[in-house]
Amino acid sequence: MDINERIARRLIQLREERGLTIEDLANRSAVSRAMISRIERAESSPSATVLNKLSIGLGVLLPSLLGATGYREPRLQLRNPVASRRGQAEWQDPSTGYRRRTLTPTTANHAMQLSEVHFPGRATVTFDSATGSGARQQLWMLRGQLEIRIGDEFTTISAGDCMAMTLDRAITFHNRGSKEARYLIAVMPSA
Repeated sequence: MDINERIARRLIQLREERGLTIEDLANRSAVSRAMISRIERAESSPSATVLNKLSIGLGVLLPSLLGATGYREPRLQLRNPVASRRGQAEWQDPSTGYRRRTLTPTTANHAMQLSEVHFPGRATVTFDSATGSGARQQLWMLRGQLEIRIGDEFTTISAGDCMAMTLDRAITFHNRGSKEARYLIAVMPSA
């Protein structure tokens, strides 16, 4: 199953678990009904911005929308699960080339979600944030440099830097350089 089919199934599952119609989710996420319908039919590869808006509308962290892979591993059923590289969901933003791989095992009973991101040179991605969501995120730069704007605050982080942030305002990531940046993100929902 490809990533668009996994996203489609996961979006339907999360929407139905919450008793939401497509129209309800459209109103909560500011994503059009037509776009949600195309995503649920796996006819569209959503951008990072659209996935983020949908996650806010559903009240989940963005990696939750990537869903589990169809690859079944016995190690995922352990008390201390292991997700092999093959079993980690990877998604690429069709408009920027931004790639995100969910590292946390899908069966882990942990609130924290760990992801690896490859951020193309000259790319910019903005994520809206649910007012008062209060999720916390730490970003550890492995390679390259990023400019990050959170609300009115602006900072630049380089390889080796680790930034802690609260996801309660819009965040814009910009790679001013021509080479890809790479970083790890750990996200915890609000308490």
